[in-house]
Amino acid sequence: MNKIDVVLGLQWGDEGKGKVVDCLTPAYKAVARFQGGPNAGHSISIGGRSHVLHTVPSGIFREGVLNIIGNGVVVDPVILQDEISRIEALGTDVSGRLIISKRAHLILPTHRALDAASEAAKGKAKIGSTLKGIGPAFTDKVSRVGLRAGDTLAANFRERFEALKAKHIEYLRQFDFEYDAIEHETEWLEAIEYLRKFRLIDGEYFANECLDKGKKILAEGAQGSMLDIDFGSYPFVTSSNTICPGACTGLGIAPGKVGRVYGIFKAYCTRVGSGPFPAELN
Repeated sequence: MNKIDVVLGLQWGDEGKGKVVDCLTPAYKAVARFQGGPNAGHSISIGGRSHVLHTVPSGIFREGVLNIIGNGVVVDPVILQDEISRIEALGTDVSGRLIISKRAHLILPTHRALDAASEAAKGKAKIGSTLKGIGPAFTDKVSRVGLRAGDTLAANFRERFEALKAKHIEYLRQFDFEYDAIEHETEWLEAIEYLRKFRLIDGEYFANECLDKGKKILAEGAQGSMLDIDFGSYPFVTSSNTICPGACTGLGIAPGKVGRVYGIFKAYCTRVGSGPFPAELN
């Protein structure tokens, strides 16, 4: 039985993980994102031009390789649709190469409003959020009220969406923050229809069946180890586990099935956002 290899960032992100994943991909049958969301930015050079991936795994440009968005990822349907459109414009068949776990949580437009309102309220203590709604989406996941990709197939999905939106609107009333709760709603619902065209899978079964059949998988991490929600420079961290165990929970595989781990670092450090940064030069 093959094991799943993992690519991690060892610093604060921006170590060049995407380029490394792209180079390693030909040796694998599948590449899987296991945490984070559209706050990631993995740059790959295609035809001499740099292309940035936010949610789609970095193996998408390699023919014959499946790309899995795992259950540990939070997905903004609008950003994903835009990202796929830009990839397809380069002549890549995304529909035949991308599959999405039914357990991946969705980012709603009101998640982004909550993110912006919360960050603005912190003032000088702000953590440097990307304002993509990542934190609020993970909050709903832990609070057990979130919507998942598989929920889009339910007959009452629109009703469940409206109920969660109402919760967010109620919560937003505590902030002195102007927003339009329905400004991006039409665009988001259209992106949900687009999302339904893709193959939604039980990711944990799929990953383990691939390994059982001898198909090698490369797990792609986002951000970096110093931004891990548990072991990073808290509270100036991201909302998911960026270290190796995150691949187990983010894809549904046992720790014993982890094989080689590639830790990526660069000669100098950079970090996005606020927080402690040893040897910082302004």
